[in-house]
Amino acid sequence: MFSHRPEVRESIVNAIGRRPAADIGRVEYVEIGAVSDVLTEMDEAAVDVAILDGEAQPTGGIGLTRQLQNEITDCPPIVVAVRRRDDRWLATWSQADAVLGHPLDPLTAAETVADVLRSRRLAVESAAR
Repeated sequence: MFSHRPEVRESIVNAIGRRPAADIGRVEYVEIGAVSDVLTEMDEAAVDVAILDGEAQPTGGIGLTRQLQNEITDCPPIVVAVRRRDDRWLATWSQADAVLGHPLDPLTAAETVADVLRSRRLAVESAAR
């Protein structure tokens, strides 16, 4: 999870929780505050889902999402958290797999991330067949 602001990362963890759904295992968060660390984690392909703060500084999660989606083969799914409702279209442009809006609603946030994780699991299972 990427944001330059620790309080944003904390709000995302609190909203989604450690177990977003009964059929999803326990979620482990890697909190990242620098773009270079995001790139390293994503390149290592150890990420099931990335959650990026659309308002992060100096590089926002929206532009970073587009870069990752276009540069990484089999890019893990990315969820972008935006502050303004009007920024949802930008998150869609970025090719984000899902969008969360602040203030984060715990039920919606957990359900959204669980849906993305389920989709990832189905894609991995299909590729293995």
